[in-house]
Amino acid sequence: MTAYLGLGSNMGDREANIKAALGLIGAQPGCKVVAVSSFLETEPVGFTEQGLFINAVAALETTLTPEGLLRACQGIENTIDIDILLYGGSVVDTESLTIPHPLMHERYFVLAPLSEVAPDVVHPVLGITVRGLLDRCRR
Repeated sequence: MTAYLGLGSNMGDREANIKAALGLIGAQPGCKVVAVSSFLETEPVGFTEQGLFINAVAALETTLTPEGLLRACQGIENTIDIDILLYGGSVVDTESLTIPHPLMHERYFVLAPLSEVAPDVVHPVLGITVRGLLDRCRR
């Protein structure tokens, strides 16, 4: 299954944090990172007293279930935020996990890097391509 992860860091060496997290994700059994977007520096959303973020998106091939992928990502998060954006065309809505990510279609810092690695992937709820979502998104 192809899954897309959003990664963001605003602490320490932000790019190194993302690269390290990508290495750890790729080292998980059943996960292979197949594409990574460029890194995008962005303003924080919500808690504006934080430092600037570096954001990226990774595409991976995985044999993990959505919940298994969530556990793998949670085991890696320390100086980095990792969100499961999409998991194939699946829709998941549990107490611990919502896929597609419920705010991804509103976030430029997610859509811009996601459009680099998956512009033609269709949002399974909205029925719009990532490129289309980016075109509609305010920066």
